Amino acid sequence: MNPEHPCIVQRDFTILLEMGLPRSEFARSQLQVYAELVKSPSAFHTYHITPLSLWNAAALGWSAEDIQDSLHSMSRWDIPRDLLKDIEQLVSRYGTLTLSRARAEGVQACSTDTVSAYRVEHETSENMEKGTVSSYTMVDRLTLTANTPALLEELLSKQELRQLGMIRTGEVSASVPPENRGLLKQECTRLGYPVVDTAGYLEGNQLRFSLGQGQAQVQLRDYQVEAADAFEGADGLGGSGVLVLPCGAGKTVIGMAVMDRLQCEVLILTSNTTSVRQWIEELKQKTDIPDDSIGEYSGQKKEVRPITVATYQILTHRRSKDGDFDHMKLLSERKWGLIVYDEVHLLPAPVFRATADIQATRRLGLTATLVREDGCERDVFSLIGPKRYDMPWKELERQGWIAQVDCVELRLPMTAELLERSMRAEGRQQYRIAAENPAKLEAVRSLMQRHSGLPTLIIGQYLDQLRILARELGVPLITGTMSQSERVRWFDAFRKGTIRTLLVSKVANFAVDLPDAAIAIEVSGSFGSRQEEAQRLGRILRPKPGENKAYFYALVTENSRETDFAARRQLFLIEQGYEYAVRRFSPAEAMGSLDDEAEDGGKKKEA
Repeated sequence: MNPEHPCIVQRDFTILLEMGLPRSEFARSQLQVYAELVKSPSAFHTYHITPLSLWNAAALGWSAEDIQDSLHSMSRWDIPRDLLKDIEQLVSRYGTLTLSRARAEGVQACSTDTVSAYRVEHETSENMEKGTVSSYTMVDRLTLTANTPALLEELLSKQELRQLGMIRTGEVSASVPPENRGLLKQECTRLGYPVVDTAGYLEGNQLRFSLGQGQAQVQLRDYQVEAADAFEGADGLGGSGVLVLPCGAGKTVIGMAVMDRLQCEVLILTSNTTSVRQWIEELKQKTDIPDDSIGEYSGQKKEVRPITVATYQILTHRRSKDGDFDHMKLLSERKWGLIVYDEVHLLPAPVFRATADIQATRRLGLTATLVREDGCERDVFSLIGPKRYDMPWKELERQGWIAQVDCVELRLPMTAELLERSMRAEGRQQYRIAAENPAKLEAVRSLMQRHSGLPTLIIGQYLDQLRILARELGVPLITGTMSQSERVRWFDAFRKGTIRTLLVSKVANFAVDLPDAAIAIEVSGSFGSRQEEAQRLGRILRPKPGENKAYFYALVTENSRETDFAARRQLFLIEQGYEYAVRRFSPAEAMGSLDDEAEDGGKKKEA
């Protein structure tokens, strides 16, 4: 037993991390590489190791031995041997399957007669009728190589893979139609065997330009260079994967650095029209790409140019529920050398399906968090690529590249009338009653007074609530129904300091650059959305003059369903090292110092 070690590692892949010990912060920084935070009461945080978390760690260069050594260095008790064996076995699966264009050793040793025999054995009449494998040639198809004959035999026994046209061509090799490259990786990952894709990429149309030769000079930070290097790969053969960095860390600049290295035509997909235009403005300022080579593809414009920036929404637009996606052809409209998926955690399901068909194009995912509330992280891994780079938020804060943020969960009481309404309600309506607690208006007023003069964002989920706040506070409100030109006008006024406070709905959750914002007041949220909480805090992370500080307030109705959802929303940020101080609202306390003790004894609450 090592009483100073903060972790209790359990056989079911669960790890309990005791907080408040000297090595707790070190343990948290280690665990976030290969485990997922599940819950976090103040005394113990609960992590869970999953196959996907281990494979992402493996993609970052962690071996099974590295992970086992990390656990040994933090574990209070002996680690169950079976767990260590399971970790070794799961990590070892990363790299057991390789997809390539070159023939594997098993294929070279295989005669034409043998190939024909395998083809007869595995090409069912049903597949032949569907035409999935009838055009088989050794030249056109990709080679899937397994590390053992037994593994290949297991895969060939799966009907799902045979339906993709997988044909055995040797002792440890099989061929696959190139058009099923993405579906194969997706299915193998689901079966528990991630595929390392070395089949290469189309070069795309060339486009010569220089980064840093526009209106603004560009000096890449060390971590931005590291991120671009990680995407490129040590052997220069990289070309698919996700870079994970905090909001405000300059992901757009990193995307442009990758583009600069590839010197090709690029399609950039992002979350909304505001973000489209921010990308275009950044490209014009920081590169010498001619203006007429940069196009916007959105609800307002349909320009397809060597550099095209589009929204996910336009790609998934269709005239009827069962109709075709009118604009999905943009993915193959030109011979793109790179597709950038900005805010990749928002990727809609139809774009996933289309991405499965364009695996020969380089794919770069950019995000602040790989968390997806729909559980599709595995699809990001198999179709966009594994995590290639992950910069901890607190590390960038320590280096001064993002602001230091104090997080406070401000709890408000329910009136007797509100409590009675809540008790009569059910499900989501019960949550909404708590989220729209009228007492939040006075709390917002007090916080605005406390931070008078600082650029403030008030963010919420429910439009009725936001309209009341806008009317009572005399603050402009930006929602999804507002025209793009009017949104831009208000955002510009906020950036210039003409107005100091903005009320925003979910439209400002993602990819809105408001660098001066120093206060964020969250009055309501999307139930337990971890990604939303991270993105909202991200609105205030840009470096600030002076002490480089910002403040994030989550207003929560106590003793309600909102309290439970708030705890889940905060999970990702807590994993990154942020702490939420719990306070109960009173006007006097809201005006007090953030360093004052809270009513619960001054303890920092970690969700």
